[in-house]
Amino acid sequence: MKARYQDLEFVLKDGLGILTLNVPQKLNACGRRTRSELHSFWSAMQSEDRCRVIIMTGAGTSFCAGQDVDEMDDPEHPFYKWTTDEIYSFQHEMSDVILLMRRAPQPIIAAVRGYAAGGGFSMAVAADLRVADPTAKFVASYINIGLSAADMGSSYHFPRQVTLARALEYLYTGDVIDAKRALEIGLVNYVVPAAKLMGKAREIADKMLAKSPLGLKLTKEVANQNIGAASLESALYMEDRNQVLCLAAAPIRNPLKGKKKK
Repeated sequence: MKARYQDLEFVLKDGLGILTLNVPQKLNACGRRTRSELHSFWSAMQSEDRCRVIIMTGAGTSFCAGQDVDEMDDPEHPFYKWTTDEIYSFQHEMSDVILLMRRAPQPIIAAVRGYAAGGGFSMAVAADLRVADPTAKFVASYINIGLSAADMGSSYHFPRQVTLARALEYLYTGDVIDAKRALEIGLVNYVVPAAKLMGKAREIADKMLAKSPLGLKLTKEVANQNIGAASLESALYMEDRNQVLCLAAAPIRNPLKGKKKK
């Protein structure tokens, strides 16, 4: 399966979907059309049972450089002349994308090269895990242009992937996190040579694809719920519910079959 978009490329084969932000001449910055296509894509994934794992990456030299500044500085209607309603609509176009990413049943692996800045940073941290090459640079750049550092879920996801103090350091300062530092603080799972970036992402995806489809889907669902669980009891209720669903599903696979006792 190959879906048709103008600013995105999506290829689905054997359960693995590869989503590529495909505006390399702008470092995959998100303009109006890109935002619309991302919303359409992630909406479609909510019920796309043929796709079980998604690798998200960017064409060219960067993952995503954030919002398209050319659009925001349009001489006919620059952003500083936008009405409150226009600003509200613009903001929600991307925040809704983040919600849809997390609601999608598929685990998302971000394969990051070059810049993941601004909105690109927020999409990267909204993925379930991240693989980077040595050129990767993560930056919550909103604070550097006079805005709040917290945008598009960054204040929710980032502190949950690294310690709160480390997250706040980079949110408050807008400093760049290079690939080496990202690995040190736990923001990325692996840093690999550029030529092996997609190969590593596929290796992880293949391990996921070998698991129970329902189990994989429910694991993401319970992780989403329990990352902010009010109590251990609430977390256990959700876990118990999912295990009952998995055990009741057919066909059931016996994980102990063929194993000998030591």
